[in-house]
Amino acid sequence: MKQIRTVDAIGHTLCHDITRIIPGGEKGVAFKKGHVIREEDIPELIKIGKVNLFVWEDQADMVHENDAAEVLFSLVAGEGMAASPVKEGKVEIFAGADGVLRVDRDRLAKLNAFDEIMVAVRHDNVPVRKGDKLAGTRIIPLAIARETLNAAVGAISGGAVLSVKPFRKKRSGIVTTGSEVASGLIQDGFTPVVRAKLAEYGGADEVGHHIVSDEPDQATGAILSLIEAGAQIVLVTGGMSVDPDDKTPLAIRNTGAHIVSYGAPVLPGAMFMTAYLGEVPIVGLPGCVMHSRRTILDLILPRLMADIPVTRDDIDALAVGGLCLECPTCIFPNCGFGAL
Repeated sequence: MKQIRTVDAIGHTLCHDITRIIPGGEKGVAFKKGHVIREEDIPELIKIGKVNLFVWEDQADMVHENDAAEVLFSLVAGEGMAASPVKEGKVEIFAGADGVLRVDRDRLAKLNAFDEIMVAVRHDNVPVRKGDKLAGTRIIPLAIARETLNAAVGAISGGAVLSVKPFRKKRSGIVTTGSEVASGLIQDGFTPVVRAKLAEYGGADEVGHHIVSDEPDQATGAILSLIEAGAQIVLVTGGMSVDPDDKTPLAIRNTGAHIVSYGAPVLPGAMFMTAYLGEVPIVGLPGCVMHSRRTILDLILPRLMADIPVTRDDIDALAVGGLCLECPTCIFPNCGFGAL
């Protein structure tokens, strides 16, 4: 930066905020760092007492914060993401599609390891909608050495820090278990909830819905018939507890599916089961899914609808952030539930 007379500053960029103090105690920023001085600004600056100003001076070995912000956007943002206008050296990043936000934590850590660079992002694996804010990034000083910025580019070469895996509309199958439902003694309250969740996370063409008794062979047969009919995801409701007459976990095992996990460190949703028969996910849903607004299904279903494989490590990692506070006004996913 360099110091020049205020009357000669038209077209130059301020290097710092300029504060105006009004008698009586009012104080605030009159001109922000990064402001380009206009002719009409000169009298106001002189009234504030600024006879001289510190302004930006182009240097080949330095990059101004606004230009650096554009470089950082290109490093952080994945395909289809949009940028806000650069303001005071900061750029914000927005989702270009509905899906699941994925954060490359290693690259993110490498960027933030540079003292003069910061990138703040939302939680990994959170469901997002087109237009949602995902991240903000800037350099800390007014300018950064070009060598440092180039080093940051080289440190994370090979892909963007953020990506959004879009939701895919899938062919779904639903199996409702329970002799009391199959016999007509009580109404099936589970299936409408499951259909609503599928619609929330990408939508589904339902290939079939089977209501079966508590006998595991019936549920096993229903699951297999739905997959044979083309289901790309099967959701099995009820019978997931450890009571002797709750046999849905056995029914899922008997399909020959690979069991990823029975049980999860999440409340509501501890008795959840995740399995795969080939590439088709089969999930066993505990009763909380029917009566709680947000449960483990809201943490796992978005990933399945975005074709993100779910592993045992993924399930175990849900422990931190796995407690839903069941707030009177739900703001999920803009909260700590499921936050990694």
